[in-house]
Amino acid sequence: MIYQIFSFLFSIILIPVIFILGFFFPKLKAGFFEKCGNYKNLEKDKRIVFYGISVGEIQALEGLIKKAKETFSDAKIVIMTGTPTGQELAKKKFSEIAEYITYFPFDFPQCVNSMIKKIKPSVFLVMETELWPNYTYALHKNKIPFYVINARISDRTFNSYKKLKFIFKPILERFTNVFPQSQQDYDKFIALGAKENTTKIMGNLKFDIKKPDISNLNFERGENTKIILAGSTHSGEDEIVLGAFVNLKKEFSNLKLMIASRHPERNEKVFELMQKTGFSCGKRSNNDNFKEKDIILIDTMGELGKLYSVCDIAFLGGSFNKTGGHNPLEATIWEKPVISGACIHNFKDIYAILTNNGAAKIVKTQQELEYAFASLLQEDEQYEITKEACKNVFEKHSGAVKFVIDVLQNIVK
Repeated sequence: MIYQIFSFLFSIILIPVIFILGFFFPKLKAGFFEKCGNYKNLEKDKRIVFYGISVGEIQALEGLIKKAKETFSDAKIVIMTGTPTGQELAKKKFSEIAEYITYFPFDFPQCVNSMIKKIKPSVFLVMETELWPNYTYALHKNKIPFYVINARISDRTFNSYKKLKFIFKPILERFTNVFPQSQQDYDKFIALGAKENTTKIMGNLKFDIKKPDISNLNFERGENTKIILAGSTHSGEDEIVLGAFVNLKKEFSNLKLMIASRHPERNEKVFELMQKTGFSCGKRSNNDNFKEKDIILIDTMGELGKLYSVCDIAFLGGSFNKTGGHNPLEATIWEKPVISGACIHNFKDIYAILTNNGAAKIVKTQQELEYAFASLLQEDEQYEITKEACKNVFEKHSGAVKFVIDVLQNIVK
């Protein structure tokens, strides 16, 4: 109660400061009035509220939100985010199934209480690690079931939080349940004060994806070929991949390459780079295949996830620059070994699981990339071990969507 009074008084000063700073830093203006508690006044109904702070969390929630709407067709769905990019993605993905998409409130008593009064959640699901005192206090006080799902804590964050256990312990104890991704995360939450009887491992929502339908893919590999697919490449990465391919082709004459640029406007530039290698080049849009071509540009839309099914090894782009990588699970689900550059902060948790289980490898240079490709191309036993690791990692970490839906069955009736 003392904290609530203090934070209310502090908000009287801080909220006007944030408003003024918003004129200089536009990101602070995004959703400002909603964050202050100015939400739509929704009708009383069965309502599931999902909160994912930004893009990564919203992407991970996609399967669960759609399954929740399918399972609880009478319930209303509300999605909250903390960032403009998360808000944009949520509206793009869920505008047809969500009753309301808005911002999560500032963690001040008046803002949180207004959110609860107007949105009227039946149950509140928070992604990963959003541990704030006021919203947990308010939801608990109003007897609204609320959960941390897909919960995780990085080593650095855990070491910081340990020093403030006296703050986080009462916060964690308020949650109806805490559902960590893994045993390691479970141990961290228990160490911070979560109750053992309300904490249970659920797996990782990001692993609950399905293989795309490839019944109409119509792609010919050619006989006895080995195919590398470089997916979602960015400027500067095509040269690295092509350089590695040229060198590897000397040893593996049956090697073929597919390149899919992340940005379609770069396709012609990438095709010019392909032609400079001297190898025969084609385009997917022309229905070229590996019976006639050595390198094919994937210049069609919406096929990359399907084409991972025909490759032998996948390279994930956005990882040799500052982009932060792209989702490796699109390839892993097809049991394809993944190789990536070292810049993977967008999918750090996923890569940690894949590399620890032997399903992916991180490299830092073109030379290391060539070596990683070569070791998988020439060592059949190692290749099969890596493929099996891809399969096992999904068996170990999938099932999280069903886990949460089963929890909701007892609440959303």
